[in-house]
Amino acid sequence: MASLEKVIQEIGPMDEIAMAAARYRQDSLTKPRGSLGRLEELSIKVAGIKGKASSRFHDKVIVVMAADHGVVAEGVSLYPQEVTAQMVRNFLRGGAGINVLARQAFARVVVVDMGVATILESHPDLVSRKVARGTRNMMRGPAMSREEAIDAIEAGLEIVQQEVEKGLDIIGTGDMGIGNTTSSSAITAAMTGKPVAGVTGRGTGIGDKQLTHKVRVIEEALKVNQPDPRDGLDVLAKVGGFEIGGLVGVMIGAAVHRIPIVIDGFISTAAALIVTKMAPQLRDFLIAAHVSAEKGHRVALKHLGLKPLLDLRMRLGEGTGAALAIFIIDAAVKTLTEMATFSEAGVSEAERKAE
Repeated sequence: MASLEKVIQEIGPMDEIAMAAARYRQDSLTKPRGSLGRLEELSIKVAGIKGKASSRFHDKVIVVMAADHGVVAEGVSLYPQEVTAQMVRNFLRGGAGINVLARQAFARVVVVDMGVATILESHPDLVSRKVARGTRNMMRGPAMSREEAIDAIEAGLEIVQQEVEKGLDIIGTGDMGIGNTTSSSAITAAMTGKPVAGVTGRGTGIGDKQLTHKVRVIEEALKVNQPDPRDGLDVLAKVGGFEIGGLVGVMIGAAVHRIPIVIDGFISTAAALIVTKMAPQLRDFLIAAHVSAEKGHRVALKHLGLKPLLDLRMRLGEGTGAALAIFIIDAAVKTLTEMATFSEAGVSEAERKAE
């Protein structure tokens, strides 16, 4: 754990000088000040993260972490556990929603087996970091040991390091795992103190009766495990998932390397709740892609103080919202770097009159 704490200490603050320079250029571009709204804010935030006033994205990556959850045995999902492995194969074939949207954003998709219950066949595009064949049933005890939680985080760190060596300069977080909205609801309830019923949604599309059952399962899991909200690692180990732990590691690694982190939906935001408890300074590096249809997602985003870019009623996961947001963030950065200033274009600026 000491090595993980040391890595966290390497996360630096936002670069205020770069942000000031980006803000100055935004105010000098051929447009009324503030007329590009949140695009201007995004470009300034990216400058603060990357430590330079203007930049371009050359290597966009969406990391899709996949793992299974033992709590599926309690009947919390419409789909059987086998779907996790089946969808991983779909990712590798390029046929999933994330593949389509990533192509539109010119982003690579990195698929990682963090703990799929099925033994997956070798594939050149599959990164194997399996901690175990799924977590244990959190309703009966801890989902994983503390050591396994650390292993999952360290796997995420390693993935980012490998991608940085390839040129990574912006990263989106994605997930796949039947049962992971159950874990994410448990994490959100534990970290925010909100009632389980207020943060638990329909996941794969369950009906009212199954939703009531899902809430009871989560309540029992929290009662049995008593996760400590002051200790993000404890919450992860007791009610989390291996893919969620992997995303925690991805976020830490990206922040260390000053790479913008575009978090996707509910599962990614549950990971953000954990990582910002472990490393509060990391929050500045997060960009919320969208707000999903899962009711707990709004609660988690509000707790983090993050304002999502999009609200499209999506709830697929996989990093699909992150892919759309990366396209927008890229556009924001390009307006800063490619638009002409008033002086460059020979356009008269607005007169500054006293009120």
